[in-house]
Amino acid sequence: MVSQSVLDKYQMTIGIECHVQLATKTKLFSGADNDARDKSPNSVVSPIDYGLPGMLPVLNWQAVELAVRAGKALNAEVAKVSRFDRKHYFYPDLPKGYQTSQLYEPIILAGYVDVPLENGTTERVRIHHAHMEEDAGKLTHFGDYSLVDLNRAGTPLIEIVSEPDIHSAEAARAFATELYRLMTYAGVTHGDLYHGNMRFDVNISIAPVGSTTLGKRTEVKNLNSFRSVEKAAEYEFRRQVELIEKGETIIQETRGWQDDKQITTSQRSKEDAQDYRYMPDADIPPIVLTEAEIDKIQADVPKLPYEYRAEFADLDVDKSVLAVVLAKQSLAEMVSAVLAVDTPAARRTANWVASNLSVDEDADISQVAQAGDLVELAAMAERGEISSNAASEIFNTLMSGSTDPRQIAEASNLLQLSDESAVVAVVEQVLADPASQKAIEDIKSGNDKAIGYLVGQVMKLSQGKANPSMAQKLIKERI
Repeated sequence: MVSQSVLDKYQMTIGIECHVQLATKTKLFSGADNDARDKSPNSVVSPIDYGLPGMLPVLNWQAVELAVRAGKALNAEVAKVSRFDRKHYFYPDLPKGYQTSQLYEPIILAGYVDVPLENGTTERVRIHHAHMEEDAGKLTHFGDYSLVDLNRAGTPLIEIVSEPDIHSAEAARAFATELYRLMTYAGVTHGDLYHGNMRFDVNISIAPVGSTTLGKRTEVKNLNSFRSVEKAAEYEFRRQVELIEKGETIIQETRGWQDDKQITTSQRSKEDAQDYRYMPDADIPPIVLTEAEIDKIQADVPKLPYEYRAEFADLDVDKSVLAVVLAKQSLAEMVSAVLAVDTPAARRTANWVASNLSVDEDADISQVAQAGDLVELAAMAERGEISSNAASEIFNTLMSGSTDPRQIAEASNLLQLSDESAVVAVVEQVLADPASQKAIEDIKSGNDKAIGYLVGQVMKLSQGKANPSMAQKLIKERI
């Protein structure tokens, strides 16, 4: 294994291609159901998907509209005229013998994504283009034979192609994460990574630091998690450095990622464009859009992650908290709704989200709390009517669909004693207890930590209902 000092002599360069499954009801060129989850093999397929003789594709206009929405999320120009081409290759999962794609005139032109990094900086990754295409089926291999499932054949995709602007595995993960947020917030895809709604191909090459020439690249295909994007880039960087240091050459090839072993393995040599024998598809008319049509489609795109970041700038929360809030659109919308009413309540809500929710790329958070209930919960916490632990408990209950935080607190016996006269009675009882005298003397001697014992006794005697801050204040006044 090469040392860190050797790795530091090289710089990785990464470009990412991302296949995004569009959230249409039917496939790109047929009326077959676009949702193949949990369906038996070859059960959502039409003659068009089978590539039977005489079949003619009919373009799904909803897919075009979703591509136009993606263009806005990518800060990209949408082409007024785009066309489909045939990309020829021969695998059993592609019965026609060609994939309908866009090479020469894609629907989404150059754009960019501003990627927030862990260190608090932002890195701009340029988008070369994004094109529409149909997906192929799925092959499952069993030693000396393979089975094909064409349920996925004809699924509408856009393939987003970045420029090679990424230079670390961490930045690759951050780019994939931000792309996921952009596409899901814009309503382009359902974003179910487990079922392959977004798949990342990582192209990586290495060169000596300071070199202006890129090395020979490899492509790690079909990564379906942010973590695998990062780990595959890390592994491939080390592998290529080791080969170069041994005097060997990098082979341009397609590699697969074995998540269980955390390694990449060779799959096939990388084809060039001429190997696919691209040609215009004569069966599909060009897509022609006017500026007015593009504007109308994009006007319905909701707030995007970078707009929420600007909106939340004055919340004064840690960037890790903000990352959790932005991980799911529903959570960002919830905090935004609270912010429209009360900023301190929105700050508390953001922290409750980060502290209480387990949010990853596959988490389904469709149920959120109502803004009015969260404002009331924050007010109860601010007034000391409930403890921080009780506030978190009530927050979780609200997130499960319940309403009325005060009613929840009363039903669960979570309200604190904040009536000073009631707390005074408990404090005086504790101070009069002979077991408390040593702590009282310690406090008088300057040991302020001893007050914790007395507060604990107040909480015990009040069965956890006394406001601890008030109890501490009253104890100090009486000693």
